[in-house]
Amino acid sequence: MTQPSASPYGTLPAAPAPASRKPISLPRLREMHAQGEKITMLTAYDATFAAVADAAGVECILVGDSLGMVCQGLSSTVGVTLEAMRHHTECVARGLRRAQATAWLIGDLPFGSYHESKEQALRSAAVLMQAGAHMVKLEGGGWTTETVHFLVERGIPVCAHLGLTPQTVHALGGYRVQGKTGEAAATLKAQAHALQDAGAAMLVLEMVPAALSAALTTELGHCPTIGIGAGVGTAGQVLVLHDMLGMNLGRMPKFVHNFMSEAHSVQGAMQAYVRAVKEGRFPVDATHAW
Repeated sequence: MTQPSASPYGTLPAAPAPASRKPISLPRLREMHAQGEKITMLTAYDATFAAVADAAGVECILVGDSLGMVCQGLSSTVGVTLEAMRHHTECVARGLRRAQATAWLIGDLPFGSYHESKEQALRSAAVLMQAGAHMVKLEGGGWTTETVHFLVERGIPVCAHLGLTPQTVHALGGYRVQGKTGEAAATLKAQAHALQDAGAAMLVLEMVPAALSAALTTELGHCPTIGIGAGVGTAGQVLVLHDMLGMNLGRMPKFVHNFMSEAHSVQGAMQAYVRAVKEGRFPVDATHAW
């Protein structure tokens, strides 16, 4: 049998069976963060890939509105509807249940589903929670702080998202790094602290300078940061499933590594990703221009 090519990310032996792993919960995620263990997250949009990711040892599955690009062929996430998110969340939840999985399931609140009012956000979050999500994710800082507090008070765990927020890509002028100037970094920091104070249990940092994301990870304390194009200093990492398998139909982000190139199977690629994140070898900060 042909051996995998040499790679800085290596390969990983078969993950423990789900029954031998602790179910992932908010207390478990906080415990991992407190102990300095990196948290792994991948997107998934259907039952099979979700179950495979869990078997590979991925702790968090994100049903991302990125499904607009990778599943629906849209040019951005803006056109993704709440009904589409409900459908794909249900599919993923069924796959995890059938596999007796241990992963924590997060559903993206799509564009327009939480912008009108806190009450609208609650109704939208209820749709995803009833579809099987354990947590919802929303983008932006400042105006979202009250919404996060409103949801958390009502027992809905929230993951916030700062930096590059794809739902507002047109306002940002494209897919650009955020927080590069002193003023922008200060604003991002203030928003992150406000979101943590509002009760956000997790914070995605997308395309943020590595030094800034590392500093925020230390400052926030009990709110784990999950990076995507934000350097290795975050508490965990997330990638779009199709990107890490080398199946991007457009331009591959430079912070992405094709883990499929050194694996014999999709599960093997996911295991290599888990190992690289756990050992702090992915991403490689030196590859970032920012």
